[in-house]
Amino acid sequence: MPRAGELVFLWSPAKGDSFLVRVSPGATQGSHLGQMRHDDIVPLEYGDVILTNKGEPFFVLRPSIGEYARRIKRQTQVIFPKDSGFIIQHMNFGPGATVVECGSGSGGMTSVFAHFVGDGGKVISYERREEFSRLAESNAERWGVRHRVEFKVRDIAEGFDERDADAVFLDVQNPWDYIGAAHEALAWGNRLGMLVPTFNQIEKTLDALRENGFVDVQILELLMRYLKTDPRRIRPDDTMTAHTGFLIFAAKARAVPERAPAADVF
Repeated sequence: MPRAGELVFLWSPAKGDSFLVRVSPGATQGSHLGQMRHDDIVPLEYGDVILTNKGEPFFVLRPSIGEYARRIKRQTQVIFPKDSGFIIQHMNFGPGATVVECGSGSGGMTSVFAHFVGDGGKVISYERREEFSRLAESNAERWGVRHRVEFKVRDIAEGFDERDADAVFLDVQNPWDYIGAAHEALAWGNRLGMLVPTFNQIEKTLDALRENGFVDVQILELLMRYLKTDPRRIRPDDTMTAHTGFLIFAAKARAVPERAPAADVF
């Protein structure tokens, strides 16, 4: 049952309109299909239907972290769910992990990381602009994961404080300048992740990864296309989320020993 102060996801079966709202006694949510009173949401169970003042139905659903991250208040570009899900899987962390990220931006990825590390884990989020860090903190608070995040307002040109982190993620314009610092913060065998929008950035990043001894370097781009859900008119949607950025992953490894000379064969 949704309680006052909780976020709920309202979805219309008529037009697919949707809203992410925090239940507030006395408040209303407007839409093209009419208004919904928050007081009418509180007695319902998740999965129930609320009617607008025009009699139009909206389903009351639990919000997903993907929907939340896509809709947060932002002052910077956010990482799309199509990329964030792959980032988490490829950097291979879960409950109890320590994750270091830079920069905080608007806090979308910060909230996603904090969602998955659980109460036993921790996210350390660096951001050199204080106004961005405050916004990221507010967005993490809204999703209920603020207690899992340590925000640091600092330029990482000074390096990271952390060592033996389970994962490090860089979302900055010039990640090649900070790969040495990321190498120091990361535990052996664990992975660094980055997102850059252009090929020129990939080239400089690859050079820096090689110089710092990273291995298993992978670069990819994800494209996402929804399909229309009318069973009599199944086809691709008219729009799609295409290029958002290139994902780069690499693992921290010890120096490769020189190859021993081959033994003589008799």
